[in-house]
Amino acid sequence: MTGGDDPLQRAIWRLRSRGCWTDAAALLDPHAGSAPAAVQRTALLVERCLFTGQGWAEAEDALRTAEAVAQDDDERGAAACERGQLAYAATVLGVRDRADEARSALGRAAALLAPGSPTRPLLDFRRGLVAEHLADSPQAAKPAYRRAHAGATAHGDTLLLSFTWRHLAGLALRDGELAEARHGFAESLRIREELGFLVGTAPALAALAEAEPEPEAARLRAEALRLFRLLGGIPTWLAAHLSPAA
Repeated sequence: MTGGDDPLQRAIWRLRSRGCWTDAAALLDPHAGSAPAAVQRTALLVERCLFTGQGWAEAEDALRTAEAVAQDDDERGAAACERGQLAYAATVLGVRDRADEARSALGRAAALLAPGSPTRPLLDFRRGLVAEHLADSPQAAKPAYRRAHAGATAHGDTLLLSFTWRHLAGLALRDGELAEARHGFAESLRIREELGFLVGTAPALAALAEAEPEPEAARLRAEALRLFRLLGGIPTWLAAHLSPAA
């Protein structure tokens, strides 16, 4: 996830983890004819959209390239998964209602990806997001998040685990299961700190604050606000959860 022994992937991770998605994507420009590289480049630009609310045209262009160079079902499924995420981001951020497109693209990805595909846990997670935040159906989101969690564990996708921990914890908090929520949020934060996923650490701190009593909650929110400001106010949607002055 952080690049391992591959110098290119390590460089991409360093940039991505600090919110420099455009620079990270540019490192993949020479490899745009390769389907895996085209999908990775798209994923970086889609993540930028979700965190900043900007860069939609660039993400769409990258997505069309990824769709064009895909050669087999797994590659087509991975591209469809990114299309679903881009449509989800546009909808949840209020840019444009693309909920039907999100569902359709993720459904297409599910039909294309083999059961053992390394992309399937990410697909399950994203289907959970659509169920929870677009369909307002936490009862449908929970099994999707659990499948994603199990798949991320099996494939060693530690960063995805930080997301599944956090979203399962969010459902637990919604159900009043405070201890379970606190554990999940703490695991998500621990993983992000260990990986150095700086751009995702402020949201993890703010989420844990929701499950902690005062004064610990205030300390976590203050640390989240410090990081949020350090990174230039990303993710933009976090401002409303920290303070009116954020």
